[in-house]
Amino acid sequence: MQRTDSAGPSYFHKVVDCQWACPAHTPVPEYIRLIGQGRYADAYMINWVSNVFPGMLGRTCDRPCEPACRRGRVEENNGERPEPVAICRLKRVAADHKGDVRSRLPAVAPRNGKRVACIGAGPASLTVARDLAPQGYDVTVFDGEAKAGGFMRSQIPRFRLPESVIDEETAQVLDLGVDFRSGQRIDSMQALLGQGYDAVFVGCGAPRGRELDVPGRAEAAAAIHIGIDWLASVSFGHITSIGKRVIVLGGGNTAMDCCRSARRLGGEDVKVIVRSGFDEMKASPWEKEDAQHEGIPILNYHVPKSVRHDQGRIQGMTFEKVSAVYDDKGRRSLVPTGEPDVFVPCDTVLVAIGQENAFPWIERDCGIEFDRWGLPVLDAQTFQSTLPQVFFGGDAAFGPKNIITAVAHGHEAAVSIDRLLHGEDVARRPPPMSNLMSQKMGIHEWSYDNDVSNDPRFKVPWAKAEQALASIKVEVELGFDEATAFKEASRCLNCDVQTVFNRDTCIECDACVDICPMDCITFTANGDEGELRTRLKAPAGNLSQDLYVSTTLKTGRVMVKDEDVCLHCGLCAERCPTGAWDMQKFLLDTTKAGPGCRDSQDAPVRSAAATETP
Repeated sequence: MQRTDSAGPSYFHKVVDCQWACPAHTPVPEYIRLIGQGRYADAYMINWVSNVFPGMLGRTCDRPCEPACRRGRVEENNGERPEPVAICRLKRVAADHKGDVRSRLPAVAPRNGKRVACIGAGPASLTVARDLAPQGYDVTVFDGEAKAGGFMRSQIPRFRLPESVIDEETAQVLDLGVDFRSGQRIDSMQALLGQGYDAVFVGCGAPRGRELDVPGRAEAAAAIHIGIDWLASVSFGHITSIGKRVIVLGGGNTAMDCCRSARRLGGEDVKVIVRSGFDEMKASPWEKEDAQHEGIPILNYHVPKSVRHDQGRIQGMTFEKVSAVYDDKGRRSLVPTGEPDVFVPCDTVLVAIGQENAFPWIERDCGIEFDRWGLPVLDAQTFQSTLPQVFFGGDAAFGPKNIITAVAHGHEAAVSIDRLLHGEDVARRPPPMSNLMSQKMGIHEWSYDNDVSNDPRFKVPWAKAEQALASIKVEVELGFDEATAFKEASRCLNCDVQTVFNRDTCIECDACVDICPMDCITFTANGDEGELRTRLKAPAGNLSQDLYVSTTLKTGRVMVKDEDVCLHCGLCAERCPTGAWDMQKFLLDTTKAGPGCRDSQDAPVRSAAATETP
C-alpha cells in the first residue's frame, strides 16, 4: 500500500464518523465537548453555523450521525445492542440551555444591490437566506402560510416539536434582514423572474401526498385523508378529533406521526398497516419504537386491496397477505401467501404511502427542464437548474428526504448563488478549511478528557403517558437535564482528536502496539490492501474505514493502524518514548457563501444575466 495522504481534509474527516455522515458536516465531537463543559451557548452557535436549527433538529433529526458513531462499534460488553452516543439529544441540550444568543448572531449587513428570491419558507430556503443575507444580499422569502418553517411547522406534530422552538429559530433567520412575504404563494415562475431577481431558489418541498388507488376509495373519500394534508390540518387547528378506529397506511416517519397524532385526538384503536416487512419500513427505528411504546401495533406484509363502505360510509379495509421473496440478485418481490384476505374495520384511514413533487406553477417553457419523474434537471453538486439563475434544494430538488439534508442543500446552493453573482464558475467548489492542532499539555497530559467512559447510553425521560396522550401539544420527550447531559457527553470518544504518526522519530520499539487496548496498531511488511488487512494484529474487516499506513521504516516494515475501532484514548502517544505519536485535534470548516467561497475575495457582484452558464 502507498503511504496515507493525510495532508488534505478528506482523510481525517472520514475518521470522524459522525461528522462524515452528517449531510451538513456538523463538527459533532467539538460541540459535545463544549456541552460536557457546560458551555451551552458555544455548543449552540457551532451548531447554528452548520445546521441552522439546533433546537428543531435536536428533537426531530433523522440522525444519520448516530448509526455511524464509533461508540456503537467499540462497545462489546454493555449489552446485546451497544448504542451510539445520543448525539441528536445532546444537540437539544445545547438549545435548551443556551440562554440568550441574539448578540452572537450576524448583524444586518449593508446591501450589495443583488436580490434573491426564495420560494417556500422551509429549512432549505431559510438556510439560503441565513447564508446570503449576512453577505449583503436582499433576500425575499415567499410562503403561502402565515408563519415560516415549511413542513417543520405543518407536518411535525407539536408533541415532538413545540411551536415556540419553531418560532424562535425561524425568527433568528428572518431577523437577519430577510424580507418574509407570508401568505404569498407563487403561482408563476415567469412572473417571478419578471420582477428582476438576480437569482431564485426553489425550496417548496414535496407538497403532494401519494394517492391510494383501490376500489371503494372514491366512494368513502370523506373518511380517507392524505397523511401530510391531515397533519397540516391538525397543526393549524382545523382538525381536533378523529374516529375511534383508525388505520394508518404507510411505513415512513409521516405514518408514525399520523398514528401517534391520531392516538392523541381520540383514536382508541389505531393500527399502522404496511406492505413491507417491519425491518424494511422507511421510518427511523426510534420512530417505530415510539409508536409501539404508545401501544400502536404495526401490521406488516399487508397490501391494501379495497375499501368497504355502505353507501359512502366507511366500514373498513380489506388486505391481501404477502411475503417477501428474493431472486438470485437480491431483488425483492411481494408474493401473495394464498391465505384468506384480512378485513380490518375502521372509521378513518390516513394515507401516508409517500410524497411527490408538484410544480404546476413552473411553466414548462420558461427554460427549466424536468425529468420523467417530474423532478427538475439539476447539477447534483451545485443545485443549478437548466435556467442558470434558478436553483433548487431540499425535497424540491431530488425528492423527499429530511431536514438536515435540506439544510445541506441550502448551504451548497447559497455558495452557488454567491459565486454566480460574482461572475465565477458555479461548478468550481471551494474546498473546506481544516487544521490539526496538538492537544499535548506536558509529557503525558492532553487538553481533552481521554478517559473512556464505560456508561451505556442514557435514556431520555418521557412525560407521563396519561399527560402525553391527553393532548396533541404536550411534548413527549423532556430532554436530558444537565447532570445526565454531562454523563452522556462523556461517552463521546473524541474521534476528531486524531492519532498522528511521525515515522522520522519512530524507533520501532512496538510499545504502542503493546499498550493499544483495541489492537489497532501493527508494524509489519507492506503488501496489497486485501492481504495486508488479514495479517494485522487484529484483522481489519471493516472496509469502509481506511488503514493509516506510514512510509517504509528503518527495518523495512511499515506502521499500519486500523482506524475502525480506535478509542482515541492517546495511550499510544503517552507510551511512545520518542513522541512519534501525537494527539492532534482535527477541525473541519466547510466553506459557506461569502468571500471565503470565491476565487477572488474582492470580486464585485454582477448581474446573473451577464454570467455565462457553467
